[in-house]
Amino acid sequence: MRYTEKLARRIAATGSNLCIGLDPRPDLIQGNVRDFLLRTVDETAPYAACFKPNIAYFEATGSAGIALFEEVRAAIPKEIPLLLDAKRSDIGETQKYYAKAFFDTWDVDAVTLNPFLGFDSIEPFLDYAGRGLYLLAVTSNAGAADIEMQRLADGRQVFELVQDLARRAAGRPADVGFVLGLTNAAAEVLSKIDDLPLLVPGLGAQGGDVQALAASRRQAPLLINVSRGILYPPAGQSPAQAAAAYAAQIREALPG
Repeated sequence: MRYTEKLARRIAATGSNLCIGLDPRPDLIQGNVRDFLLRTVDETAPYAACFKPNIAYFEATGSAGIALFEEVRAAIPKEIPLLLDAKRSDIGETQKYYAKAFFDTWDVDAVTLNPFLGFDSIEPFLDYAGRGLYLLAVTSNAGAADIEMQRLADGRQVFELVQDLARRAAGRPADVGFVLGLTNAAAEVLSKIDDLPLLVPGLGAQGGDVQALAASRRQAPLLINVSRGILYPPAGQSPAQAAAAYAAQIREALPG
């Protein structure tokens, strides 16, 4: 089964396009971080089209954090895709080992990659059947204007070069999509991006408006990520309640 098929099945089964980011911050968690994460996965799973651990939050505590990630990874039900937010980028030979770590050792379904080292930096990931790659195209931070949104001499923007990489990857065993920040998802930008899977961060704490996607009528599986808004919701609201609310908000905004 291709990655996009697994993701589409999960979206259909839940009626949810919500991607739940797992970014553990000990300073915001009362009690045991391990118990908090495992409980959050269990209680929010009914609303999750996908879980997205950001590996930086686990790596920050060394080997104990990696062990925690592996435990969390094992707790996520097999039918729910796991997208590892790693944003790795290196020369091809090193990327082979990142691909091996993510897909062989940790058995994740998809990863985020920084494509700005060129096609040979993503190519080691492309021959993994049933896996997905999300290439950074237009991210949700203000710095997207520094490089990704810049105009080229031919009138195109830099993120359109990232799209060219995805087109070159057509027909390979892995599926390729893009990271598109909701805070930068203007109609002009969306009109330039092929109908491929999107990972859309920026809803919740970053202030993105999901209505920006309402008119796009995309057919490829779409993931709207919320991390802080679910893990650390307002007082009196549980992560499960926050996940349910965000899933409903996304459902109302996106075309049926």
